[in-house]
Amino acid sequence: MKTLLYKQFPGFRARVGVSRWDITPDLDVCAKNWGAAKSWFATGVHRPLTATALAIAPIDGGAPLLLFSLDLGWWRSRGDAETFHARMADQLGLPHANVIVHITHTHAGPALDSDAPPEANPDACRAYLAHLTKSCLQGARAALATVEPASALFRYGRCALATNRDFPDPDNSARYLTGFHPGAPADDTLLAALLVNDAAHPLASMVNYACHPTTLAWDNVLISPDYPGAMRAVIEPQTGGAPCLFLQGASGELAPAEQYSGDPNLADRHGRELGHAALSALIPMADGASHLHYDGAVESGAPLAAWHAIKQPASETLRASVVRVDFDLKSDLPSIAEIEAALARNPDGFEYERLLRKRRVRASVGDGSHSPERLWFWRLGDAVLCAVPFEAYSAVQTELRAAFPNAPVLMLNVSNGNVGYLPHAALYDHNIYPVWQTPYASGGHERLLAAVIAGVREILEDQPAANS
Repeated sequence: MKTLLYKQFPGFRARVGVSRWDITPDLDVCAKNWGAAKSWFATGVHRPLTATALAIAPIDGGAPLLLFSLDLGWWRSRGDAETFHARMADQLGLPHANVIVHITHTHAGPALDSDAPPEANPDACRAYLAHLTKSCLQGARAALATVEPASALFRYGRCALATNRDFPDPDNSARYLTGFHPGAPADDTLLAALLVNDAAHPLASMVNYACHPTTLAWDNVLISPDYPGAMRAVIEPQTGGAPCLFLQGASGELAPAEQYSGDPNLADRHGRELGHAALSALIPMADGASHLHYDGAVESGAPLAAWHAIKQPASETLRASVVRVDFDLKSDLPSIAEIEAALARNPDGFEYERLLRKRRVRASVGDGSHSPERLWFWRLGDAVLCAVPFEAYSAVQTELRAAFPNAPVLMLNVSNGNVGYLPHAALYDHNIYPVWQTPYASGGHERLLAAVIAGVREILEDQPAANS
């Protein structure tokens, strides 16, 4: 064979546009994301929160794909997430399948909650959501207005920032703690992409990595993107200033070993660690080569095999599909009335926070025995993007990538909404936060894994993805 795939994958050729803008909230917007936090509001800003929009349009015309990466935490209700997504698609004239609103999952951002409790200054929360909607529409239009021919390459790398956080309590064998588990393995894979125009100028980069941004916790009093902020600050000067989209992977059980801090310097250190790891994958893609061509033997002190890097045409295929999947709900989920009764007893501290979360989750999935959810699949030339509205465990991405070793696979959590975790069925026998937080019954993780493998297979085979 004269030509072999290089360490990076050919991705796609399309018309690409990108825009970046500030979404940092005012300090009167609630930023309480931890039950142990003593204040509902931040007192300052560590790093600005940013939004980035990436438009990917077919070379020969047609509806573009639009990907948002927002430095935010999570939607507190399904209604807010669905309303926001629908407004983006409808007001931009795009099919709903073509829009993905991805959230980086910082735990030091504003509450996305149109029904915030009185302590959270609900008027300011609603005003922030309105401002976010307006600014994202403006940012999306800017990205769509600047599309130009470009090509993308993908390359896998490694970063040791992520560790397993399902830790058996050493003082209580009946439960797990959410924190560093030194005896458990963790997926350290990152997937980087570089998008370059025909003049060889970088337009954007993407870093898909699975690790909870929980560096900053209850002692933190600053608005912060957590580690993705410093990660971008490392990468972007080395890629011509092109905006970098951080895409949170399947990180249900993954987080930094050192976390729950009030020190923003720790978040920056984590960001630099990931940023340099991502650069080690991005830098070799700068010349646009995806393959090595064998030139033959060269006789020297040793017989040498001579290869040189070459560019190969990238696929121009772009497709988007949405697959609906029904997930069973737990049979013992408390009703809204039961949760309201518990709240009426005026619990203190973290118990109050836990009940607020239970009420939002129950309202999001309804009173039935199952909840219909949607999964998004994009084909980007020879690459695939899968986006889910869950906090899926990392086995989803490791098994998905193992099933499709010849296609770079972007796996995104917390996209177009977020209701709960999908832990492995075996964990339902244990007292562990992801199990008692989620509304989904045992088997949800396994259901999701089967659905994403089927969805990726269908979109790669260029067949319509069937609802299931």
